[in-house]
Amino acid sequence: MTSLLRKYACLARLHGWRADCIMLLAGSLYALGFPPVHAVVVLPVAFCLLALAINNATGWREAARRGFMFAMGLYSVGLYWLMYAILLRADDFWWLVPLASPGCALILAPLSALAAGMTRLVPRGTGRLMVLAALWTLTDMARVYVFSGFPWNPPGSVWTFPGFAGDVMIQPAAWIGVDGLTLLTCVLSLAPLYGRTGRLACLGIGLVWIASGTLRLTCLHDTYRHNPEVVLVQGNVPEKEKMAGTSDVAIFRRYLGLTRQGVAQGLAQAGGRPVVFAWPESAFPGLLMEDDIARPMIMQAGKGAMAGVIGTVRWLENDHHWRNSMAALVPPDGMPAAVYDKAHLVPFGEYQPAFLPFHVVPGEGMTPGPAVRTWHLPDVAPVGPLICYEVIFSGQVVDPYDRPAWLLNSTNDAWYGNSAGPRQHLAAVRLRAVEEGLPVARAANTGISAVFDGRGHELARLGWGRQGVLVHSMPDALPQTAFGRFGRWIPLFLALAVGLAGGWSGCARVKDS
Repeated sequence: MTSLLRKYACLARLHGWRADCIMLLAGSLYALGFPPVHAVVVLPVAFCLLALAINNATGWREAARRGFMFAMGLYSVGLYWLMYAILLRADDFWWLVPLASPGCALILAPLSALAAGMTRLVPRGTGRLMVLAALWTLTDMARVYVFSGFPWNPPGSVWTFPGFAGDVMIQPAAWIGVDGLTLLTCVLSLAPLYGRTGRLACLGIGLVWIASGTLRLTCLHDTYRHNPEVVLVQGNVPEKEKMAGTSDVAIFRRYLGLTRQGVAQGLAQAGGRPVVFAWPESAFPGLLMEDDIARPMIMQAGKGAMAGVIGTVRWLENDHHWRNSMAALVPPDGMPAAVYDKAHLVPFGEYQPAFLPFHVVPGEGMTPGPAVRTWHLPDVAPVGPLICYEVIFSGQVVDPYDRPAWLLNSTNDAWYGNSAGPRQHLAAVRLRAVEEGLPVARAANTGISAVFDGRGHELARLGWGRQGVLVHSMPDALPQTAFGRFGRWIPLFLALAVGLAGGWSGCARVKDS
């Protein structure tokens, strides 16, 4: 064992291209902690190697290079599934297939380089490790400002593994958000490098984490008084079929048939509560708002439901822009009671970043809506609509002036195949439920459709690649969480406090010596 540890430490003393390769491998190893693998045991191995490499760097520039290469490995492996979207247009962009995830990594890695470089400015010791954890968290939080924001796979999401254990570990997100979990993850991942006191402190943090999570999970109970019975329609339409546009009528008929089946089941088990059915993002094969024939047909298929939420695209004549939207139709004739336009668009998928020298987004791309909002539909508890990608934005999924009673996420993950991408997306949905204390229903085209309560506990799911309906009662909202009230200010304050404490400790240690 001692020999193995010596070899491990020697890896951190390498320089030049050898060190770059080791950091790439360490970052790639770290990526295995994310869903669906959840190999959290690799986090200390990889992150401690980065910390040791920063210690052995000749200066802050070399330390920044270590952080950059670590992040290149992390994002290149963690986002490998982006290539599936490129493969759908391989005739035009075949050369982009191997560059999809490394290209995103190249843009995100400078943030990690900044964290590693600044860490090297702090004297060696426990204080430097605390600063690394804090800066890694702060730069990870800063990813909301890259493009229109790309906060995919925050390190705190590694704890979303299935079952009771995962439920316990994500409960502190109700107080400190996923960014707070990221900070705790970074601090605990460095535990092998602390002294005896530091390791005992980490043990105490871990025990408090587990105890508080268990307490919240067991003390809060679901009630079913106010929210509706939801019918989530999963059409399982391959993206190539949607893009071809030759099966629009068949797709529409498929959704109508599934809606009839699901609403009938929902009415049978609703117990007098209203029934709401939902189709996934862009499920309607056309312009729903202009189609006066299709809307009544949809509500006829969902006869008995109080509302039907349909994913569609919109063309606005007044500004000549496309929008990715959700429309809430109400009986009897399917008149739109509310419309929501997606506020956070997917870079390279829905809009074209200005710096890109070639055009990858079909047409002119989409235009974002103004902000998240709450719908107040007739005889239905207030609902917060969210379209696909925007559910990954911690602290930005609820109207702060009009808290809904539940959230409805409509998505189409068919772009990314049966890969880690849809599972990572689902983990983000689960974390938003905990952060806001709100139940979430997720309607996904090819899966995974699911229902979570306000503790992030999964109540039901319809797996990947299956055609069908998922019918379940939505539990009531939990009391507003601390994170729901104060948002990302809480993890920001915690990260700054840890960083300042680490910096002060490091400087004080130098003065004493």
